[in-house]
Formats: sequence, C-alpha cells, structure tokens
Amino acid sequence: MKKHIIRKMIGAVLLGIIIAFGFSNPVQLFLSIPDEVVLFEGDQTDISSVITTASTVKKPDVISVDQNSDQITVNGESSGSDILDFTVGTFPIKKVDVKVLPDFKVIPGGQSIGVKLNTRGVLVVGHHLIHTTQGERSPGEIADIQVGDIITKINGQSVKKMSDIGTIVKKIGQEGHALEVTIVRENKELNKKLVPVKDKSDSTYRIGLYIRDSAAGVGTLTFFHPDSKKYGALGHVISDMDTKKPIVVHHGEIYSSSVTSIEKGSNGHPGEKLARFSNTDHKLGTITRNSPFGIFGEMNNEVRNGMYDKPMPIALSHQVKEGPAKILTVVKGSEVKAYDVEVVSSIPQKFPATKGMVIKVTDPELLKETGGIVQGMSGSPIIQDGKVIGAVTHVFVNDSTSGYGVHIEWMLEEAGINIYKEDRNGQRTAS
Repeated sequence: MKKHIIRKMIGAVLLGIIIAFGFSNPVQLFLSIPDEVVLFEGDQTDISSVITTASTVKKPDVISVDQNSDQITVNGESSGSDILDFTVGTFPIKKVDVKVLPDFKVIPGGQSIGVKLNTRGVLVVGHHLIHTTQGERSPGEIADIQVGDIITKINGQSVKKMSDIGTIVKKIGQEGHALEVTIVRENKELNKKLVPVKDKSDSTYRIGLYIRDSAAGVGTLTFFHPDSKKYGALGHVISDMDTKKPIVVHHGEIYSSSVTSIEKGSNGHPGEKLARFSNTDHKLGTITRNSPFGIFGEMNNEVRNGMYDKPMPIALSHQVKEGPAKILTVVKGSEVKAYDVEVVSSIPQKFPATKGMVIKVTDPELLKETGGIVQGMSGSPIIQDGKVIGAVTHVFVNDSTSGYGVHIEWMLEEAGINIYKEDRNGQRTAS
C-alpha cells in the first residue's frame, strides 16, 4: 500500500516537473520558432530565441541574419529559398525553411464603384401560376425547373437574355410543342421538358417562371495591379437577392460611382451607402469572375484615389499584426478618405479562406457619418505600416462598428496574380 502511494507521489512530482518545463520560457521560445518563414525582398522578420547561440544560412545572397541576445532578424535580400539552421553551440536544434518572394506592389483603391453583372444564361428566381381554362399551374415548376437554375438553351438555341426566352416561347407555344430546356444546376447540365400554357386573360403563352439576366449594385475597389491591369473589389461574393446563391457571371462591367447619402448603421441593423452610377457611358473595366473573395477583372485605364496613388507593397497573412490600421473608402460624393481602424485579430492562413481578420472602426468621423461598417463599404482596402493587408468584407450584425476582413493575398490569387508558384507536390515556393 505504501509503495503504491509512493509511486503515485513520484508520478505526480514528475508530471509537475514536465509541465513546468513545458511552460518554461526557453521551451516556449523554442516552440515559437516557425517551421517556415515567407517574406518579400527587402522585408525582415524577427524570431525570438534566447536558447539559440548561432544560426547559419547557405545562401547569403537570398537571406542574411542579424542576431542579438534574445532575437534573430531574418532579412530578405533577393528572391529564392534557403534553410536557416538554428543551433546551440555546434548542436543543431531546428531547421526553418525561408522563402523570399520578388518585390510586389499594387495601387490601393477605396473608390466607390457601380457594379453590373450579366449572368451566364438566364437565372430562375421564382415560379408563378398561370390562369388557364384547366385551372392554375406553373409549367416551369411542373418541369422541375428550380429557383437558382440557369437556363442556357431552349431547343438547342442559346439563351443570353430574357427577351430570348419570350421570342422562343411565343413561337413554340403557338405550334403547341414542348420545349427542350437546358439548365445548369450546381455545375451540372440537365435537360427538362417544358410545355408552355396559354394564359386565359390575354391568350399569351407563358412558362410560369420569374427570370433575371442581370444584377447591379455598388461596392468599393480594393486594388489595381498596374503591370497586369487586373483589379479586385468587394472582398466577398455577389449573390442573387432572391435565390441567395452566387451569381454565375457571363460578363460584367464596373463604373464610377458617387455616394449620395448614408443610411447609418446601428446594432442589429446594418447601414448602407446609397450611390448612383456616375457615367454609364464610361466603364472602368470588365468583370470576369465573381468568387467568395470578391469580383475580379481588368481595368481599361489606370485608376487613382488621390491619396495613395503610387504602388504599395502588400503584407502576407502571417505578417499582419494586431493594432492600428486605416481603411480607404468614400462616404460622400467620390472623395476617398483614410479612416482609423483597429485590427482586433488576424489569422495566419496557409490556404485561401475568407474572414481572416476582425477589424473595429475607431475613427470618430467615420463613426459619426456611418456608425461603423455599412453595406457598400465592402472592398475598402486596409492599410497597415505602409502595406496593403486586405479588404473590409462583412459587418457584424450586432456590432456595426466591427466586421471581418479578407487578406489581400487571397484576393490577388483570385484575380489571377500569382505571387507564388507551386512545385510538383503542390507546395508554394518563391517565384
């Protein structure tokens, strides 16, 4: 019995020593040493380490290292890859992969833009009943054409706009034939048989579907890449207001937009920018992609916001820090202004994901004008320490002063601007 108690006591003491050792400062500092460091040419990053006495590099033209008693500073000299060896004396304890990316810059946006999307085919947004001599029915619903489906062809003929359907239905309906309707549903192409019926009120053949071929709204430009002419905006996907599903873009355009008034936000009630298209005869650029990270395409001409008109470096997700930052946005007319915000939290992301940051508006002027983050502000670029770090995306419904942000590297990737390249194993390396 005594031996059993003694063994338990010894075990408890050993467990306590192991736990205390695990929480000791040297061990914690060792565990904080990353497995990988990614930075741009001319950038540097600090690694705290009191237990290492030396670090060596194989390619001094790629990275250099400065070391003092409790910190190692890694400097990106030129693009490439190297391995940083951490040692205690001559004993190696850890290897860190270091990747230095070529210098990369974008011009931040902040301008209010008008967005017009034309869908791929015609989007089904609802059903309606047709009054016939046999009663009420919806031919589209009977044919199993669902809300959110995209009609791309009828009887093999391409459908691009709503008027295309009207013309075909009128012709085929008079002949009394069924329509072979090709739809796209969740990226799958399906064929449905639909028989138009005659509305007894006006003797017109109808299919019992509400449809839409375009959508329009306002948002904020995030960045423009002068070398490729590509841009990104909004920071989130555009969904149809009726189906709540992402709009599949056939093509679209962005235009200059002017903010006419602000519907101030409050807790439980997100506010909104009210704006109008400034000049529909002069489009700023095209829209080729609508993704969870925003809308993307190419600009016709270089754009400037009047504040940060020169290309600026970007920060990768692991380089973003909690603390002060600014957003660029418009609250009146077309003037872009900078407002103070706080990066409350930021997640170092290795793979594309939305909601990488939480930000809080701290600027008294912006809080007075808008109450915080409002609809239409999505896409406003976030600037920290002279770098573009991301864009505003969503407001918190129960706290209009706070919301989410997306990291800029994922928007660049969605725009088709690669700051990385991948090896055969799918791992990112310096380009």
